[in-house]
Amino acid sequence: MWFLRFLDQGLLRVVSGLAQLLLVSAVGAAFYQVIARFVLQSPADWSEAWSRAALIWTVMLGLCLAFRQGAMLSVDAVRGVLTRRQQRWLDHTVLVLTVLFFGILTWAGIQMGWRVRFQTMPSLGWSISWIYIAIPIGSVLAIVGVIARWLENPEPVVVDDTQL
Repeated sequence: MWFLRFLDQGLLRVVSGLAQLLLVSAVGAAFYQVIARFVLQSPADWSEAWSRAALIWTVMLGLCLAFRQGAMLSVDAVRGVLTRRQQRWLDHTVLVLTVLFFGILTWAGIQMGWRVRFQTMPSLGWSISWIYIAIPIGSVLAIVGVIARWLENPEPVVVDDTQL
């Protein structure tokens, strides 16, 4: 399916690369803050704010990747007692509830970003809405990841508890 190929080869690679860069930059900024505070005795005011913002963006972008790979909470205990048909119904119910949740999160994130658009982060000099906008962007990407996973229709992984 062309949509899944585009998603896997294009969008997800960009999102993954961006999330990785943000995570590395958050770690670097936090490391710099420790060095500046305890070695140089001159704490940087920007590094903590940047670390926090980069981690928020990393988590919200990582949602898309996790949902696309199927690495989300599962209802295996319920699944084990259901027939195949009931399992498919459960899958569809979980899909609808997940998309509904991220739809609400998208709406709430847009509202929050709009409300704080005139507030700035003193240490960075940016509008705080640049951080809040991670919520709707990550949520929309998570919806795309969930739907792409559902379109691919993989068989759920069954874990044999006796092997553990």
